[in-house]
Amino acid sequence: MTTGTSTLRRAGIALLATLTLATVPATAATADTATTTSAAGARAAAGAWHGAWAASPQAPAAPFGTNWSLQGFDDQTVRQTVRITAGGTRARIELTNRYGTTPLRVTGATVARTAEGGAVVPGSVRPLTFGGRGSVTVPAGGTLLSDGVPFRTKALESVTVTLYLAGPTGPATFHHMASATSYRAAGDHRADTSGAAFTETGSSWYYLSGVEVSGGPRAAARHDGIVAFGDSITDGVGSTGDADNRYPDELAERLAATGRPRAVLNHGIGGNQVTNDTTWAGEKAVARFRKDVLTEKGVSTVILLEGINDFGGSGPAFPGGPTPEVSVNRLIEGHRTLIRQAHAHGLKVVGATLTPIKGSFYDTPENEAKRDAFNEWVRTSGAYDAVVDFDRAVADPSDPDRLLPAYDSKDHLHPSDAGYRAMAEALDLDEL
Repeated sequence: MTTGTSTLRRAGIALLATLTLATVPATAATADTATTTSAAGARAAAGAWHGAWAASPQAPAAPFGTNWSLQGFDDQTVRQTVRITAGGTRARIELTNRYGTTPLRVTGATVARTAEGGAVVPGSVRPLTFGGRGSVTVPAGGTLLSDGVPFRTKALESVTVTLYLAGPTGPATFHHMASATSYRAAGDHRADTSGAAFTETGSSWYYLSGVEVSGGPRAAARHDGIVAFGDSITDGVGSTGDADNRYPDELAERLAATGRPRAVLNHGIGGNQVTNDTTWAGEKAVARFRKDVLTEKGVSTVILLEGINDFGGSGPAFPGGPTPEVSVNRLIEGHRTLIRQAHAHGLKVVGATLTPIKGSFYDTPENEAKRDAFNEWVRTSGAYDAVVDFDRAVADPSDPDRLLPAYDSKDHLHPSDAGYRAMAEALDLDEL
């Protein structure tokens, strides 16, 4: 999406609602993964790879205005900045062609320290290789990892990944609601330190689905990562762009402030549902959970916040047209499925109540009754290992079905920066 479409995008975002996510299986690894199996003791721990940043892939779509996913790229360079939540001494990236119908040829890629705008810090650019080669082809439907590169990082540091795509890619697998600026340039500018060539901007991430790190002082402890799984409220819709104020970002900052940072990986997708696939907001959560969450390395806990789109998606305001109506019992069974999948992989599950919707385009007596009933089940069922009451954390005490005005991004559905901060503060760090 170019800068000129930002107004249209903001209007479209007001149509989002508490959303869910989408998932798919990862495929390849690299020669660097040998360090995780051949070393022993502390050396093995230091060589192990752990997720530091993530975004759930989505199929090409443009429900709220133009972006770069439908057309894809041809002799263009894409520069994308992300903030990692765990540091290390080596880094590698994950590329995804999950929804591509043809192989994706990546001619070259770099990682660097972030500067202003589309620029990177001089002297920090590191070329990335794939099985020792500078270019790689990602199969249709596939995901793969780069080789690791020496690249010292710390928690809450921003890094910039640059991809050069020399030939036509066709429609691009992407993550729609990045709440961050991406940059595009004509030709090959993967090694540029200046951002001058990057004259086009968008607000999605393309082909990049993860950054992993290894090494560093806390390498042996990095089995304690947290996945935040959900819809637009996990994705950070309504937060300030390029400010890293989504609730998982605020949680990562709380953890870092204790002196013991933990990776927090955001697998939210705006518009996602637990029980229904959608044309633009990802596969249903019960399908994508296996592909997005259970493939993450070094994770011990998952926070589940999803379901308001299942209830609200059957109405006429849902982008792409209404989805089948979902009962409270069906949503509960969807959450039980997610809990079973997580427990089967040894993950702790924190269940979250659905936040207020009064005054939003999802506000109907039927949807409010469903939300109240589901939230009561979350609080009292004992189905989760722990519960966080996001509903009460951001509700207006004088009108509990409505977001507190200071916590409202103004669409009465998505929290503001302050609201996302309140959500992060509601989490008991000892229960994560």
